[in-house]
Amino acid sequence: MLGVCGALALAALPLTMSPGKPGGGGPPKAGRRPPAAQPGWGFTHTQYSADHGEPEATRKAGALLSARPQPQNQHIMGWGAENPEPAPGRYDFQALDERVALMRATGATPVLTLCGAPDWMKGGRKGRTDWSRLETAPDRRHYGDFARLAGTIARRYPDIKHFLVWNELKGFYDEDKRRWNYEGYTRLYNLVYEELKKQSPDNLVGGPYVVADHDPPADNREDRSPELRGPWGELDQRSADVIHYWNRYKAGADFVVVDGSSYTREGHETIPDEFAATEKFADVTRWLRNVTGLPVWWAEWYVEPPAEDGRLGGRDGWHEHHRTAVQATALMHLAASGASAAFYWNPQQTGNDCPGCLWSSTHLRDGGQGLPMSRLLSRFAHEFPPGTAFRDVDATAGPGARIQVLADDAAVLVVNTEHRQVAARVAGQKLSLAPYEVRWLTH
Repeated sequence: MLGVCGALALAALPLTMSPGKPGGGGPPKAGRRPPAAQPGWGFTHTQYSADHGEPEATRKAGALLSARPQPQNQHIMGWGAENPEPAPGRYDFQALDERVALMRATGATPVLTLCGAPDWMKGGRKGRTDWSRLETAPDRRHYGDFARLAGTIARRYPDIKHFLVWNELKGFYDEDKRRWNYEGYTRLYNLVYEELKKQSPDNLVGGPYVVADHDPPADNREDRSPELRGPWGELDQRSADVIHYWNRYKAGADFVVVDGSSYTREGHETIPDEFAATEKFADVTRWLRNVTGLPVWWAEWYVEPPAEDGRLGGRDGWHEHHRTAVQATALMHLAASGASAAFYWNPQQTGNDCPGCLWSSTHLRDGGQGLPMSRLLSRFAHEFPPGTAFRDVDATAGPGARIQVLADDAAVLVVNTEHRQVAARVAGQKLSLAPYEVRWLTH
């Protein structure tokens, strides 16, 4: 009859905190340790967001974000922002200003990802923007120019104190050596770090924002790492090498940043299944804390393998209940393993079809309505901020059924991982859970 997955065991792990101020969103819940400098659970703005669209729809989306403010992340170029410095010393911050204004208006803890680089920093023409080269890294001779741009941005938005340096080491892969150019990235990172600390010692900076890729278990690839493995697979050694080099030669850091998925680098397999594969997020988090001694931030995380036909949204068409249940399980592992922040990559679009979006498109007259993933992320951020003291609860499920449970003294989150109705008993309550249901209980 016992059908509870690994979240209960993870809940017993001690969590650590870093000193700092609360990350916004009102006072902490009674009986909780206050959230530290790390933001907690939030999302990243992409090409389309709530700053443009039909007036009534943007108002509704703004109200949704303001109801329970969360950390919000924005890139300085691309993903909704224009080229911030089209030519040396000539700035264009209008689009970035609009995103920052949205974050401020909705009470968010604002975060900026310092990526990408203006064209003239990577061999392009001054005054021109070739968006096909957005993911090109700046030339080494322009690392200092990029750091100065970061300093200019920090001065423009003095209330923003959290910065991620670059994104997934874009443009830093060395094809000849078949590995990441972590030396070049770390040089760029150190210049940016020093510039941001010069602007304000209160600025919090992290890297290297590498993708924590993995391959299937017992795969004979030469890039598999002996350092970290689980039922889900084995960490890519090239990702581990980035972490080790950056950690050794960094000028300093307030947190370590990665992103990753619960499916394999090639073949996009979820092993042993889509729910159990999310345990990777906990394993990587604990490994990062052990290697670096720093708070762990997940800049992005993904659970749904890409669609083979490239459909809108880039995913394979899971039902929204299925998707939300797997996402809830991933969040459970992130929180219980002691992650300090995680940002959901919001795949917002302009039309009706938007799998996994946080709200319906503000470009529609009836848009701006909260969607299932928004409700999950908002409630999870409220109930289980970083530093939450989790506890075990009694939980059983019917024959052959698996449920996931995470609890503290105030709330219990229960996830039915089955595509069928399941009878369960959690914390003394009898439950009848619908297929892939995500349910909150209160004490």
